[in-house]
Amino acid sequence: MKQQVRIQDEFWNDYAELVRQTVIPYQWEALNDRIEGAAPSFAIRNFRIAAGLEEGEFGGLVFQDSDLAKWLEAVGHSLRRHPDPELERIADGAIDLIGQAQFEDGYLNTYFTIKEPGKQWTNLHDAHELYCAGHFIEAAVAYAEATGKRKLLEIVCRFVDLIDRRFGTEPGQIRGYCGHQEIELALVKLFALTGEERYLNLSRYFIDERGSKPNYFVDEWERRGRTSHWVQGIASAPNLEYNQSHLPVREQSVAAGHSVRAVYMYAAMADLARLTGDAGLREACERLWANATGKQMYITGGIGSTHLGEAFSFDYDLPNDTVYAETCASIGLIFWARRMLRLEAKSDYADVMERALYNNVLGSMSKDGKHFFYVNPLEVWPEASAKNPDRHHVKPARQKWFGCSCCPPNVARLLSSLSDYIYDVSEDGRTLYTHLFIGSEASFELDGRRVNLRQRSGLPWDGRVAFEVSLPEGGESAAFELALRVPGWFQSAAPAMHVNGQPQTFRMDNGYAKVERNWAEGDKLEWLLPLETKLVAAHPLIRADAGKAAIQRGPLVYCLEEADNAAPLSSLSLAVDPKLSERLGDGLLDGCIVVEGEGLAADETAWPEEGLPYRPLRKLDKPVRFKAIPYFLWGNREPGEMSVWLRV
Repeated sequence: MKQQVRIQDEFWNDYAELVRQTVIPYQWEALNDRIEGAAPSFAIRNFRIAAGLEEGEFGGLVFQDSDLAKWLEAVGHSLRRHPDPELERIADGAIDLIGQAQFEDGYLNTYFTIKEPGKQWTNLHDAHELYCAGHFIEAAVAYAEATGKRKLLEIVCRFVDLIDRRFGTEPGQIRGYCGHQEIELALVKLFALTGEERYLNLSRYFIDERGSKPNYFVDEWERRGRTSHWVQGIASAPNLEYNQSHLPVREQSVAAGHSVRAVYMYAAMADLARLTGDAGLREACERLWANATGKQMYITGGIGSTHLGEAFSFDYDLPNDTVYAETCASIGLIFWARRMLRLEAKSDYADVMERALYNNVLGSMSKDGKHFFYVNPLEVWPEASAKNPDRHHVKPARQKWFGCSCCPPNVARLLSSLSDYIYDVSEDGRTLYTHLFIGSEASFELDGRRVNLRQRSGLPWDGRVAFEVSLPEGGESAAFELALRVPGWFQSAAPAMHVNGQPQTFRMDNGYAKVERNWAEGDKLEWLLPLETKLVAAHPLIRADAGKAAIQRGPLVYCLEEADNAAPLSSLSLAVDPKLSERLGDGLLDGCIVVEGEGLAADETAWPEEGLPYRPLRKLDKPVRFKAIPYFLWGNREPGEMSVWLRV
């Protein structure tokens, strides 16, 4: 029996309702180009043209189809938990439109249908055909699981069957793979739903072939006359590291290139390592994980430090003001972490998953669900964003939509499927793992018995978590092990466990507190997690954070905004004893914990001379009281400066 989980959580219920009632409808309007003042999507219009329902030219980027696919996936996840006949009717209409745009042989891509007919599969490096196919696969799986309707699934399977015939190592097949990884992880989902081994084998082919010699992308570039989709005239040779094709995947040790492509690929590698027992893939995943999260990840769970190529740069290069940290990259990191947890239940994976979720991903969307960040900085100076070309990508305010709007529907599909990230059951069916402390009602098959579990969580504001066991099929008890993650929140005190009001000892294993017993109907377990406001230092090799500290409380990273503190924030430093205190916020921050403390700020009266930018060093600071708010809430007021890291 597949686990059944329904989120019932004071904090996350608000987001579930925001996605269901606001984000999904808003994004449908955006896909139809009906948001005033927003960048056009062209997505639905492209499908209408491809289906022969209206005349016109292709609009948007070459991968524009994927925005509709991700929206449909979000709809599928939402319908699984909240049936909505009107939303389902709209989605069915979109699926009908997709079917009308499909070729008889199964091919589906509006760019090549409208703009470059006859040139399918001639530019795998740039054109995202397999990437778009992957997102439609994920949408079809989610929609079929939610509604039982198979029309989109049948459309997708026809397309995948065509891809399976066209790609491979046999004579007459294309021995290539996509420039933007995505189909690899999607094919694993399709295999899980259908049981069709060909789909798993196709995923493995794309992973195995990547980075082999001679390199497909170089040969393809030569065949195209050394041209590129993105460059007028002759283009330079493909940067193989950019899309992780510089080495066979099992030989890669350092996270490199476009960060979203990388983590999507790593997620597929982890899936295949688990399903096929491939030790080489698993070892590569573990090496890449250690590098990506240990040397190239921001404290907020962001990855990809440079806007040039939306990419990883090098170890410990984590600038705060020119950062990229694309929302999609953190979502991909969460996908990868989830799959690593299925390979092995280690709290490190869940810690990263939680860090990226509560900070980078939540912070990318406004409280109204209608504005989004593509880039997630840790330091913002609005004037520099407007006037310095190197910082134009860093926005002080969220946008209504983007010409490249991969991130908003990605947020919608992740948050609407969040219940899939909370629990796992071990392969032997005897251990139930809790990775995330999110209030929920769940049902599992444990050692041949059906067990219901109710979790109540006060996170992220309160560390009290409670579980209650129910045995719906009767019987005196059920024997199983419950494993609860011990979070890596820098807390000085250890968690405490009580069962039915009595202190409970537990054993530690890979960062999980495990207790095994015969659980009876109504048994209650309390898991008390200390939530402490901590100052956090960065590794000495992270030069951008040298001599600075960040504030973290539980899973939440905090930041300072100009709305609460005097600018420039860069002149503010922590006092020797900042006397950090916590209190409930109000207004926008109603119900949130804010952190206050004592600091020092440069005294501007020490600079009376006009036009003199420098003077002999003198310590002329004045005491100030500062206020820090959760990072995920920044940018919801008037645009202004923001900073995560403070001088010590």
